[in-house]
Amino acid sequence: MDRLKQLESFVSVATRGGLTAAAKAEGVAPAIMGRRLDALEARLGVKLLVRTTRRITLTHEGSAFLEDCQRLLTEFANAEASVSAGGVKASGHLRVTAPAGFGRRHVAPLVPRFHALHPEVTISLNLSDRVVDVRGESFDCAVRVGDMPDSSLVSVRLADNRRRCVATPEFVRRFGMPRHPGELARFACLTLSSDASQTRGWAFRVPRTAQGRGQERTLAGAGVPTEDGGEELIYLRPEGPLDCSDGQVLHDWCLAGHGIAWRSTWEVEAEIDAGLLVPLLDEFAAPPNGIYAVFTGTKHLPLRVRLWLDFLKAHYGRPEFWGGRG
Repeated sequence: MDRLKQLESFVSVATRGGLTAAAKAEGVAPAIMGRRLDALEARLGVKLLVRTTRRITLTHEGSAFLEDCQRLLTEFANAEASVSAGGVKASGHLRVTAPAGFGRRHVAPLVPRFHALHPEVTISLNLSDRVVDVRGESFDCAVRVGDMPDSSLVSVRLADNRRRCVATPEFVRRFGMPRHPGELARFACLTLSSDASQTRGWAFRVPRTAQGRGQERTLAGAGVPTEDGGEELIYLRPEGPLDCSDGQVLHDWCLAGHGIAWRSTWEVEAEIDAGLLVPLLDEFAAPPNGIYAVFTGTKHLPLRVRLWLDFLKAHYGRPEFWGGRG
């Protein structure tokens, strides 16, 4: 059985949420998709999917493998396209959407550079903090930050997104600094309002102890076990006198010394390097989530979209890009 076809079937079933939907999209019987998945799991010696009569869910290994498969299939399609396209130049209109704050800093500056490389491509950039319907609103690509929900869209991880608690040196001199996430309740924290993102709260990795679980119940809610079993991931909902639905406003308030903020590294790294902000609770930092490019599929992806994805990966893959010097 074709190994590539097995990978394609696995991605299709995982992203569409079931054998029937994946089989219908390919025009084959569900039993054929099932045999491909069985063969793939047997070859790898790993359970990738938990299949019941009602739903299909990914195992831990399956989730990690899905991301690798999506990347490999995209790169394979790009390689084929680069050969078949020959000397054909990219052209047409490229529609891109991204979160407002991230887009202003790390997408908008790249758009003119991409256009300079491909002058026959016109580009529209939409910046919005709502989750845009990529397919329904006819976008070619969305750049998204954070955990990716189950979706029929294809996602490619471009970079890690780490979050840090930060405050100004003056704030720390006046009020001290928390030594444990549970101490954040004693400090003024700058939070996004409930209609914005971060709905789960601020994430921290803490030792799995009775004391940690008690603080978790008081401040957060559910903890999530981590792989090593000695720590758990908790979500806190700190409070303070100021909140806002706009991340840039929170960033400005933090720089003005009004409280502690939980921000992505790409937002605060330059200010930390300049001594304007101080990182807090780094020893409890949660594992990174991702920065992703999201699009509707890998088959017959226009050359302009493939080149844009490669362009983003090339820039976001450079560590120096995230220090405010990109």
